[in-house]
Amino acid sequence: MSSLEAVWVEPYDLPGAAVVTGVFDILHVGHVRYLGAVADRGLPLVVGVEDDPRVRAWKGPSRPFNPAAERAEVLAALRCVSGVFVVAGPPEAHGPEDYIDLLAPMRPGALAHTAGDPHAGARATAAAILGAQCWEMAAIPDRSTTRIVNAAGKG
Repeated sequence: MSSLEAVWVEPYDLPGAAVVTGVFDILHVGHVRYLGAVADRGLPLVVGVEDDPRVRAWKGPSRPFNPAAERAEVLAALRCVSGVFVVAGPPEAHGPEDYIDLLAPMRPGALAHTAGDPHAGARATAAAILGAQCWEMAAIPDRSTTRIVNAAGKG
């Protein structure tokens, strides 16, 4: 049994959706293009937003800049997004087995991630176990929250 929980903000309960998870702290064009490209593949898009304690543990005490509920609300407002949930649970629950248990009830049709994702192998394994496709999407060059934060610090 997973220690992760999906807390639905914009419910979507039909099987076969493409699922992505991430922080989505400061929404930028890289996020929008990535999510749009996933949705363009033809499956409904469901987005999981990592909760605040998980982000803080992974990225440091100054993150996230925006609370999970607001990040989820912004994502739910995008036309290409069919459902949004917050990934809640202890920061140490980040292995493939945790996400398999979290996502299995959703019966995803695909799991998507960007090229260069350090967890790509684990995502591919999870997709295979879930009976879903694994989609590696092109990263959008020079578009990241880190770049935005670093540029703002120089302003």
